[in-house]
Amino acid sequence: MEKLIINCEKKDKIANILCQKGFSYNYVCKLLRNKDIRIDDMKIKDNIEVEQGCKITVFYSAVELQKTMEIVYQDDNIIIVNKPASIEVEGHDGVAERLNAYAVHRLDRNTQGLLILAKTQEAKEILLQAFKDRVVEKRYLAEVIGSTHFDGKELSAYLVKDSSQSQVKIYDKKVKGAVLIINKFKTLKSTSASSIVECELITGKTHQIRAHLAYLGHPIIGDGKYGKNIDNKKYKQKYQMLHCYYIKFRNLAGSLTYLNGQSFVKYPDFYKKS
Repeated sequence: MEKLIINCEKKDKIANILCQKGFSYNYVCKLLRNKDIRIDDMKIKDNIEVEQGCKITVFYSAVELQKTMEIVYQDDNIIIVNKPASIEVEGHDGVAERLNAYAVHRLDRNTQGLLILAKTQEAKEILLQAFKDRVVEKRYLAEVIGSTHFDGKELSAYLVKDSSQSQVKIYDKKVKGAVLIINKFKTLKSTSASSIVECELITGKTHQIRAHLAYLGHPIIGDGKYGKNIDNKKYKQKYQMLHCYYIKFRNLAGSLTYLNGQSFVKYPDFYKKS
């Protein structure tokens, strides 16, 4: 059994807190039945409300938790998971730590979708170089505000990172400290209220898709940083509706050449329902 300690940041039901950490609701219920959850060192069996500042201790099976994260593919070298929103890729209790694997690229905490991790040091080095050489193709799906008419052509802009605010700003011309960003946006479905857009990264910078779409007047629904609160409340979304749905390997070297040409697809619920 693994042990996870969570300091409760706000008053909420125990199931809500653990589901935000990647546990499935059914698994939380099982942990409660087995009295594997403690609040301030007291065992509990009911889905009680936890006060801010309380210490939550969870004794869980790493195998069971992996199941809640949904493994899309794995072999002796790599693992690809469908990362839920609200979980970091790295750091304490991040995906890499939970799976005991190496992160070779990142998704924002509140972005969901396909995430590749390496199981061995050799695989890690090959994949890190592959991402540096841009031979791993990634595509995203986003639901954005408003009607869009993107045709899949490359769109460029300039991005300036503001580390003090943990965000970026987009400009149409090069300014001091700016780097070029390029995205391909293609409208898959559009209404007057919202659109489903396929996003392909040509460059890969912090918050590139989120900030670029917002700059173009179509922020991603649920994006608390680049969107508008009034829109997010209207759609009742706490996390941005941005999902890495497609990965394809090209020109991998060494022991991972068997993956070349292979692609993996996982559609988000907001696309399935559209």
